[in-house]
Amino acid sequence: MAFELMPLPYDREALAPAVSPETLDYHHGKHHKAYIDNTNKLIQGTDNEGADLVTIIRKARGSQQGLFNNAGQSWNHGFYWMSMSPEKKQPSGDLAQKIEQAFGSLEDFKTKFAERGVGHFASGWVWLAEKNGQLSIEETHDGDTLADQDSNPLLTLDVWEHAYYLGHQNLRAQYLKQTIENHLNWDFAAENLQRGSAWQYPG
Repeated sequence: MAFELMPLPYDREALAPAVSPETLDYHHGKHHKAYIDNTNKLIQGTDNEGADLVTIIRKARGSQQGLFNNAGQSWNHGFYWMSMSPEKKQPSGDLAQKIEQAFGSLEDFKTKFAERGVGHFASGWVWLAEKNGQLSIEETHDGDTLADQDSNPLLTLDVWEHAYYLGHQNLRAQYLKQTIENHLNWDFAAENLQRGSAWQYPG
């Protein structure tokens, strides 16, 4: 069965001004859709047809770069949409404790997360991840992903230019500050922490 473009979990206006409606139209409706369509073409009639995205990513890493890039970006974008929320949330319980242990405070985490995103050279992703009970901030470049890695991803933000350029031009820091302060989906992060393994793309 072919993968489908997952619907956004909120209205196109819900994240403005951090992520503009026009940005979501292009980023979700064009970029993400193209990755899904390309993945479907590349797996059609192969042993990967019917496998989940994480399995496809793991099998393609290092051997099928085109498939790896498209499957990885399909997964990353789905995870990214889920990492944001229209509501301003706060972490609680075990997740909040682990944030304090790893970063000192939630505010210190926000500062460090933004700094890593702003400082990331060229295209890629910045992640909050967990490994062996410890939280860390990780980066991946271009189309790389944590979906098949030892570190369990909890949240991600996209720092490719198409994630923010329509709303913020070259001001990546502005996009990151607004998103981190107002739209991180801490409920999703807590679910990923509790599950202890990579989120599965729906379908």
